[in-house]
Parts: sequence; C-alpha cells; structure tokens
Amino acid sequence: MRNRWLIALSAVGIHICIGSVYAWSVLTKPIMQQMGLSLKETTWAFSIAILFLGMSAGFLGSFVEKCGPRKSGLIAMVFFGTGMFGTALAISMHSLALLYLFYGVIGGIGLGTGYITPVSTLVKYFPNNRGFATGLAIMGFGFASLIAGPLMQYLAAHYGLVNNFLFLGCAYMVIIAASSLYLKPPVETAAGKNVIKRNEKGLKASQAFHTWQFGALWWIFFVNITCGIGLLAVASPMAQDVVKMDPTAAASMVGIIGLLNGLGRIFWSTVSDYIGRGMTYALFFIIEMIAFWQLAAITDEFLFQLVIFIIITCYGGGFSCMPAYLSDIFGTRQLSAIHGRILTAWGIAGIVGPVLVSWLREVTNSYAVTLQFFAGCFILNFIVAMVLKYKGTSLDKRKV
Repeated sequence: MRNRWLIALSAVGIHICIGSVYAWSVLTKPIMQQMGLSLKETTWAFSIAILFLGMSAGFLGSFVEKCGPRKSGLIAMVFFGTGMFGTALAISMHSLALLYLFYGVIGGIGLGTGYITPVSTLVKYFPNNRGFATGLAIMGFGFASLIAGPLMQYLAAHYGLVNNFLFLGCAYMVIIAASSLYLKPPVETAAGKNVIKRNEKGLKASQAFHTWQFGALWWIFFVNITCGIGLLAVASPMAQDVVKMDPTAAASMVGIIGLLNGLGRIFWSTVSDYIGRGMTYALFFIIEMIAFWQLAAITDEFLFQLVIFIIITCYGGGFSCMPAYLSDIFGTRQLSAIHGRILTAWGIAGIVGPVLVSWLREVTNSYAVTLQFFAGCFILNFIVAMVLKYKGTSLDKRKV
C-alpha cells in the first residue's frame, strides 16, 4: 500500500506544475510587447486555457475514474508539455492563432486532466478529513505562482520568452511524470491478495447532475471564480497602473498571491472540517463582498496588496473546499466525474472574468466599476450558500 503522505506529495507535484497558469499576468506585458498584442488579445490566451481546463475536466471526469490516476496523469503531462513547447513556437513565430491553440486549447486540456487526476484518490486516503485532503491536493495549484511568477520573470528577462517556455516545459513534464507514476488508489490485503478498496456509497454522477444542489454549487463556484480569476488575470498590470508599482514589485506580489492562494486552500479546507462546508462558503462571500467594494477605492500600495491577498485566500479556499462539499452531499462513489462537471464553471468563468475586467478597463479607463459589480455578486452568493447550508445536505447517499 502506498504511503498516503507521498500520495499527497505526488498530488502537490502535479498541481504545482499546472498551476503555473496563475502566473500568466507576469508575462502579459512582455508578450504584448514582443508580439505586438493588446491587453484583450493577450488575456484571451489565459481565458481559453481556463475554458479548456473546465471543459476537459467536465467531459473527462468519467474517463479519469475508469483509467485511474496514473494513466490520466501521464496523459495530462503530454498535453501540458506540448502546450508549453507549442507556446514557445507561437511566440517565436509571432502567431496569435498558435498561442491560442497551444497555450489555450492543448495546454488547457492538460490542465483539466491533471487537475482532477489526484483528488479522488487522495480523498480515499483521508476518509475522516476530506477537507484537509482536498486542501492538500489542490494546495499546489495555488502555490504554483509563488515559484512560477518570479521564475518566469527571471527566465524571460535573461533568456527570452521562448526559452522560458522551453525550460519550464521540460521541468514540468519530468515532475508530472514522476508524480503520476506514484499515484495509486488505496489497497487492503485480503486472503493474500491486494484488492482495491472501493467506496461505493453515494450517488452516480448522472443522478447528482439532476439535483438542485448541484446547480446551486455550480453557481456559487462560477461567481467566486469569475471574480477571483478576473482579478488574477490582471493583478500585475493593475498594480502597476493603479498604485504605480514597478514590474519587479508587481511580480513579487504575484508570487505572494501564489503563497496565499495555496495557504488559503489548505487553511480554509481544514477549517471546513470543523465548522462545515456551508458556513465556510458563507464566510468567503461576506469577506469578498466587503473586500472587493473597498478595493475599488484604494490607492495606497500596502492596503491594495493586503486586500488582494485577503480575496485570494477566499478564492483559493473556494477551490479546495468544493470536492469535500461534493463528497458530503453526493458521496465519493463517482467523485472525479462530479467534480469534473462542477469544474465547467471554472472554464466559463475563465472567459467571463478576465474578458469582463479587461473590457471594462478599456471602456472606462478604470477597474473600479468591475470591482464594485463583483462586490454585488457576492450578496447573491451568500444567500445561495445559506440555502445550501440549511437545505442542501439531505440527499440519500446510500449505495444505489
């Protein structure tokens, strides 16, 4: 039987590689300058990547359940690595279409497959602490920009954008491959034979998709990501424009965002084991409602960063608590498939959030209107979260 802490490390290894997508804003201005693109055109590459992350996770969730975490992890490695190498080609050829194809479509499929690969497996190693387990699995995705942000800026400045993607592509493929090869569902020894231990309690994915609880969870996930990812996509250029941070300081801020994104995931998911998933989401939305409203009026560099960091912890926590919330309501029988379908909200939010922010920035020459709109969205999310808390956990999760 595998060591569950090494399984957790393998999960972090996969997520810390694919999570480098969150450092995209560090490369936004260099890519704009080298390829002669607008902010909107450059942001679309990030948006397409997140769209295909969500769509591939949604449609490949059942495939991951069938083929197992090892094979699906290696498939994620091939797609993500190809996406990185193809991005280098796109930049060298100054081709926007190839940038969208490789970074957005192919890389995005690698993101989606890699994201859901370790989650269901890790939850089964920590049956009594599901929030903590999913926090571990997803923590690496949030931590990634802590490493990737400054590293990408350094590689791009000293070796060029093309070599940046080539170097990182090679490193990521090695790490994802090694991590995937260790992943394996828990086993127990029975009559001298290793038998895969399966938890069959819970609804089938097809049953879960037709419940109002699934729709409500999809909605709050979508709003939380739309607002958070819109902020992430323009964090570096917004800091430079609004509070006049220099590019190096903005890149460091993106790195700290990665740290707090990761810490928020493990912190909030662990807290949710004690106060419940419903109350945890309600807290997220109260905090984010106040924080986005205040951010719209802040011009001080320290306060600007502080409020962004608070928002990011809640944003990260929203990701890590979701698989545990799904298992609370629907069981673990087909968790990867259900989780994958929920992640379609991420894919759509990856388009809506960044495009909305960049479009309103160009139309109004300000980020304030978007931030105030986001604050209003969390009022509705809070109401939905409270309904879920008191009415949403009554489903029968017996073997069906």
